[in-house]
Amino acid sequence: MPLIDRDPLLLTPGPLTTSLRTKQAMLHDHGSWDRAFNRVTADVCRQLLDIVQGADTHVCVPLQGSGSFAVEAALGTLVPRSGKVLVPNHGAYCARILRMLGVLNRASVELPFAEDQPMDPAAIDAALRADPSITHVAVVHCETGTGILNPLADIAQVVAAQGRALIVDAMSSFGALPIDARSLPFDALIAASGKCLEGVPGMGFVIARRSALQASAGQCHSLALDLHDQWVYLQKTTQWRFTPPTHVVVALAEALQQFQEEGGQAARGARYAANCQRLVQGMAGLGLQPLLDPAVQAPIIVTFHAPQHPAWSFQTFYEGVRDRGFILYPGKLTRVETFRVGCIGAITPNDIDQVVHAVGATLHQRGVLSAT
Repeated sequence: MPLIDRDPLLLTPGPLTTSLRTKQAMLHDHGSWDRAFNRVTADVCRQLLDIVQGADTHVCVPLQGSGSFAVEAALGTLVPRSGKVLVPNHGAYCARILRMLGVLNRASVELPFAEDQPMDPAAIDAALRADPSITHVAVVHCETGTGILNPLADIAQVVAAQGRALIVDAMSSFGALPIDARSLPFDALIAASGKCLEGVPGMGFVIARRSALQASAGQCHSLALDLHDQWVYLQKTTQWRFTPPTHVVVALAEALQQFQEEGGQAARGARYAANCQRLVQGMAGLGLQPLLDPAVQAPIIVTFHAPQHPAWSFQTFYEGVRDRGFILYPGKLTRVETFRVGCIGAITPNDIDQVVHAVGATLHQRGVLSAT
């Protein structure tokens, strides 16, 4: 039986713990054709554009479904069937992009990197120079399989200098880390409601360069995932083409209100950074070390080496920590055993202290740590 009677806090990269206000926003029903709901959609899209200062050059296209739906929609809409995509790959979400491109029958080139190393802009530059047929580069800003942060600004400048288009999976960075469309050239930036904006899952969105989206008419492989068609219909009618996730949208509107009240991206990022610092320090006190060098660690999720002890089992560890009120994530690496702890969501450094206490108590109970 759990040791506490509240919902467990989600120390994951999304879904994540949301505020009471965000939960309460979902208590009412909304008509998908209702003018009031359509105004909410328009306001949410405006605010999402404003977070990256993109209103002059880009548009925001919302889409039903998880973030992966929006990633596939961006690839299928913006990459022509004759296109070719370079994908730097050092983790699970980079690999997912490659798999999507295969399903979409879009040509791709994989540029592999080690799981614990960031993408190298110089290597990306060399790959583009070596293959003039590459039309696009698709990168993951923060690879949540490890928590590694890639040098997005440097990559974007290399891609632009080579005259190629950039598609960015910013699923785990949007709203927490600075991204400015006025100085960072990209054709698409993709994120979702249930990440650093602290909404609930169910809505992806693509911030697309207006000119690139306009040029993409008829390219998409899918009716439901056609971003151009979705955008045109929204502009014409103010409505979604197909039934929208109404409760998710109004929850995101409320979450965005709290985002602004907190102080926007800078303040949100600072809280997450404080969570991350407190987490790494606390876990070090238990003898648990992070996988990544601090220089490339994003303040989103931290991957820790699993204890080298015969009594270690992730499943029993997970269950013990969950009984104490916290849900963690398993590792997602291929070469070493790890587990992951998220720093994002409606949590504070004080919550992180409780997480560390729960981890320590569980490891002592399982005999992995000695009581001293």
